[in-house]
Amino acid sequence: MSDVKEKALQVSKEKGGKIEINSKVKIESMEDLAIAYTPGVAAVSSAIAENKEDVYTYTSKRNLVAVVTDGSAVLGLGNIGPEAAIPVMEGKAALFKRFADVDAVPISLDTNDVEEIISHVKAIAPSFGGINLEDISAPRCFEIERRLKESLDIPVFHDDQHGTAIVVLAGIYNALKLADKKIDEVKVVVNGGGAAGVAISKRLLTAGVKRILLVDKEGIVSSDNPNLEERHEEIASMTNQDNIKGDLQEALKDADVFVGVSAPNVLKKEWISSMNDKPIIFAMANPEPEINPQDAKDGGAFIVGTGRSDFPNQINNVLAFPGIFRGALDARASNITDDMQIAAAKGIASVISDEELSVDNIIPNVFTPGVASIVADSVKHAKSE
Repeated sequence: MSDVKEKALQVSKEKGGKIEINSKVKIESMEDLAIAYTPGVAAVSSAIAENKEDVYTYTSKRNLVAVVTDGSAVLGLGNIGPEAAIPVMEGKAALFKRFADVDAVPISLDTNDVEEIISHVKAIAPSFGGINLEDISAPRCFEIERRLKESLDIPVFHDDQHGTAIVVLAGIYNALKLADKKIDEVKVVVNGGGAAGVAISKRLLTAGVKRILLVDKEGIVSSDNPNLEERHEEIASMTNQDNIKGDLQEALKDADVFVGVSAPNVLKKEWISSMNDKPIIFAMANPEPEINPQDAKDGGAFIVGTGRSDFPNQINNVLAFPGIFRGALDARASNITDDMQIAAAKGIASVISDEELSVDNIIPNVFTPGVASIVADSVKHAKSE
């Protein structure tokens, strides 16, 4: 790990970051200059002034995404500020280009104020075909995304919520196929009440899961808890219909699936024995998962996934967001709907054929050819329905 960190520092220093901007047109002569800039550009601007929709025909807006952060919840680093967040946003932009040929621009905002973030994103939106919100802390991220989606006519997508949720759902589709269980009959425990945990819970509900317990550091989230946090009120009304009380150990009794987006080593292997037959464990805390995969297997887990690339079944949102934006941009979607997200999850799951499916191979590798194209096609098809 230290070797990777040293190489990352070295490459970033040598290259001066991970991305650059290149011109699509040559500028080698006075005629080239006249076409790319003045006087030729006036004709293009005039056409757009007459019909604003022509901006998608004549400019890079049709393939350009803003990757926006305030640096308040960066990876496992926390609130490190907008400058320190730039390398992560550059990496995200590089992934957009590598996996889906989407151009992306990192934008770090020097404010944590909800109103200012919304105002700034709305102000820059005319330049972009989509907005990818990234590494903004909960609960502010929920309101920021909701209000931007309401006010903008381009897709707004908070990847920390929805990207992870989509890949989790894809993994669950294939894991349940191997376990011979139906999605509307299983009990799922989601550990972690932040942005990802809430989004995963909502996505699983829309996909057909009927029994979900969301657990945070205070215990099982319940709608009748007099001390319920405001940010959990909505999800509490949708989950834990029996108002079960207790901690993670209690929640896991008779559960079929554990999804962890929380903290290292909070899941004890002996608790897995209280789950139903063929328990599915997605322990996705990074860099240390909620339980070591081998410990989970020793505790009786049937399938184990993590957020790490050095273990089988990596739940990686790189499988989702490039293809989702590729499909949304190509379809000129104004929003990325629930149906589009579920279609994306099914697309990811479909990459693993029945013959290839195994307990250590329920989700494709990020370098599996064609993943982004399959996701994009799934999104476009869902948008057209």
